[in-house]
Amino acid sequence: MAEGVKIDIVSPEYLVLSTHARSVIVPGAEGYLTVMGDHAPLMTVLKPGFVTVTETSGAVQRFFVAGGFADISNAGLTILAEESKPAAEFGRSDIEAKIAVAQQKLAAAEGLEAKSVAQQELDTWKNLLLEAAGTSGTGH
Repeated sequence: MAEGVKIDIVSPEYLVLSTHARSVIVPGAEGYLTVMGDHAPLMTVLKPGFVTVTETSGAVQRFFVAGGFADISNAGLTILAEESKPAAEFGRSDIEAKIAVAQQKLAAAEGLEAKSVAQQELDTWKNLLLEAAGTSGTGH
């Protein structure tokens, strides 16, 4: 599969995407990673972010994922997303709503661990807002 990678993005509701791509950029829990043909097998947790799919034709598609798992194997890349939709359908107002909910969770959190988890969630959404603003109209 050196020439590309098979990708499937699955949400609980439906199959979001099933195609063959040149490369896929995935928002792993420890940072973004690029998956290409012959990638070593790996399973990783996903953080909320954007999956960028560069098709074999060179066209680029972006999809929002709200977390989940990515499984990279000899068969390709399977993303099991908690929620997923085309990036064009997930805009600034959606992210701002998630930030507001995360701020409420942080304000209500009791104890150091709960506050830390809530702060991390808030930071994730704020970073995603910056990423969305910095990539709008550029394809990534």
